[in-house]
Amino acid sequence: MCPSCQTRSFASVHSYTPEIPSRIPPYQKILKNFARVRQLLGNNRKLTLAEKILYSHIQSSEDPKLAEELLADSLLTGTDNGRNIRGRANLKLKPDRVAMQDASAQMALLQFMTCNLPSTAVPASIHCDHMIVGEKGADVDVPESIKGNKEVYDFLESAGKKYGIEFWPPGAGIIHQAVLENYAAPGLMMLGTDSHTPNAGGLGAIAIGVGGADAVDALVDAPWELKAPKMLGVRLEGKLSGWASPKDIILYLAGQLTVRGGTNHIIEYSGPGAKTLSATGCGTVTNMGLVISLTLSRRDFANIDTQSRARRHNINISIFASSRRLSAINWEARDCSHSSNDSTIAYDR
Repeated sequence: MCPSCQTRSFASVHSYTPEIPSRIPPYQKILKNFARVRQLLGNNRKLTLAEKILYSHIQSSEDPKLAEELLADSLLTGTDNGRNIRGRANLKLKPDRVAMQDASAQMALLQFMTCNLPSTAVPASIHCDHMIVGEKGADVDVPESIKGNKEVYDFLESAGKKYGIEFWPPGAGIIHQAVLENYAAPGLMMLGTDSHTPNAGGLGAIAIGVGGADAVDALVDAPWELKAPKMLGVRLEGKLSGWASPKDIILYLAGQLTVRGGTNHIIEYSGPGAKTLSATGCGTVTNMGLVISLTLSRRDFANIDTQSRARRHNINISIFASSRRLSAINWEARDCSHSSNDSTIAYDR
């Protein structure tokens, strides 16, 4: 184990030197794909912010004719020629980034290695946090975990070095917080092999928690398939009182929808109350969306949380959408209204 793994430190990239743009979503590509989506569905078709981001990540091509065919395959097949996409279309998506925690990264990397590729198709990172047993405090627990899991950490570190994957050693931080602080950005779509991946929604990313096998799809540039979710709007009125916190929002919603009420749905938060929440508060709401099995949520600044379940394509996404933060990306925020949602819930505390 390298000396840097013995104490708390930042990500180690070793011989791999990523350029700064690798942490910035490919906005030009995203907007180019969105223009094709608009051409296919028509300029008058109302779409929520979450749908715009998702559809802009549908598998595409530099060949205009092939790109049109790929979009049509995802959006028009089995949807009455695009009139009923929600809950019916099978979207073939290409995420921008992948994050893996140490426990699930092992099998994901072993599967990736069988493809004999020189590097991952998209930027990726490994975070060593799940195999650390919290018992006596960081000063004792981290060194003991490093000693007990030395073989695993050595493998993850060497694999990261070989395939150009950023490596966050034990003690460098919890994966979902590291992702929020270092990789999340409005308009980004990423997969994470951790149930708390949706925390990145606090900064406007579509961050989806998946299994290791799903992550490999993105690592090898294969399309990741997802059933197009339905939409549920949550309008936040006023602002939280001194005795309330962002966590109360999602707890209230869980009481209304129950543990299955959000299945295969995207929940978008909007309204004046949404603008009063911090990025951390937004992350709390989207992070906990999984308790109602929802697909996504939105407020006045892009924020999405998603969890894909094994053996069933249920996802959990939360998004906070704001024209103020996203105006530079030109998401046509004028259509991002509750008129585009299947149903709406009001919340005022």
